[in-house]
Amino acid sequence: MTEGKIVEWLKQPGDKVERGESVLVVESDKADMDVESFQEGYLAAVLMPAGSTAPVGETIGLIVETEAEIADAKAKAPTAAPSAAPTAPAAAAPAPPAPPAVPVAPAPLAATAPVSAPVAAPASNGRLIVSPRARKLASQMGVDLAGLRGTGPNGRIQAEDVEKAAGRPVTPPRVGEGTSAAAVVGASVAASSSAPSGNSFGAPGDTVAFNTLQAAVNRNMEASLAVPCFRVGYTITTDKLDAFYKQVKPKGVTMTALLAKAVAVTLARHPQVNAATTASGMSYPAEVNVAVAVAMEDGGLITPVLRNADRTDLYELSRQWGDLVKRSRSKQLQPEEYSTGTFTLSNLGMFGVDRFDAILPPGTGAILAVAASRPTVVAGKDGSIAVKRQMQVNLTADHRVIYGADGAAFLKDLAELIDTRPESLAL
Repeated sequence: MTEGKIVEWLKQPGDKVERGESVLVVESDKADMDVESFQEGYLAAVLMPAGSTAPVGETIGLIVETEAEIADAKAKAPTAAPSAAPTAPAAAAPAPPAPPAVPVAPAPLAATAPVSAPVAAPASNGRLIVSPRARKLASQMGVDLAGLRGTGPNGRIQAEDVEKAAGRPVTPPRVGEGTSAAAVVGASVAASSSAPSGNSFGAPGDTVAFNTLQAAVNRNMEASLAVPCFRVGYTITTDKLDAFYKQVKPKGVTMTALLAKAVAVTLARHPQVNAATTASGMSYPAEVNVAVAVAMEDGGLITPVLRNADRTDLYELSRQWGDLVKRSRSKQLQPEEYSTGTFTLSNLGMFGVDRFDAILPPGTGAILAVAASRPTVVAGKDGSIAVKRQMQVNLTADHRVIYGADGAAFLKDLAELIDTRPESLAL
């Protein structure tokens, strides 16, 4: 993270601030983060109002130790540049002290700040704290925020709370839940083109600026173009996997967790495919962390990470995935929960695509693209004909660290595991 956008000030100039108390919400590349005060005191001045973007390390507010120092701090505080003025409708009083103020050092603004995500719920001063997306949805759906009880951290009102109040409850998406292996490899989730509200896409004729998340994704994709990649595909029969999934689904196992587990177990046997290129050579991670690409409703992608997926119990892995997806939708993931993947899964099977190639995320050695599983007429080695369900997977790999034989061997073993002994994933 190099810069952050100030979403909302949770404290007003003159408010008492406790050590460790949230002062404002900052939008980083992939999440909204509560920024906490490093010291006890009073918010004296806000140097950058909501809507402003500041580089990490920039001073955006001032906190003083006593009330007596507030006036002096305000008088000496530099005024915010006109261009940084917030465009949000705020009934500002003519006096300078009116805009919200809060001291925040550059450090808290960075990714090191505690991330509890967009605030929402009554603060100590009785003011509602609402996530940006929830506020937007409330306006679109005509929901009165004052009557809502937030279910987020510290009582924050989230998008789900607004949708439920509007009679449109939203359940956390479960990748491929209820579908064949086809659709679900752990990769996609969350957003869907059927969610018209709250997204950042425009109507015909519009020009819409990239939001912070989209801009971060764009930078990563451009960086990927500098990597010498190769692609190799494989066809995997999923009949036994689909049958096993029907057995474990009632116990809370999701297809995403099942496929992530299969990939992780196979990666443990092929450490070269789990490796990545660094400035000093080839890096072999001590863990197998499977990141799963998730489309966000307001545009962009995020990759929640299932850490130590090869050694984590299948049922626990499913519980972890459900929690990660829920929090990714409300932008509550901690940086280490979306930036520590050693291998990535991307799935478009739910859209019925036959095959596709994925772009390699920076910092990793490979990504697996999974297409739809569909009935296919297959010829056996003995010349017999049968109908089996099959899916096409394509591996995109960094050729500096992974060679063609490495990728092919990995896919062959993954296919053998899924096709012949998927039940071993629950052991």
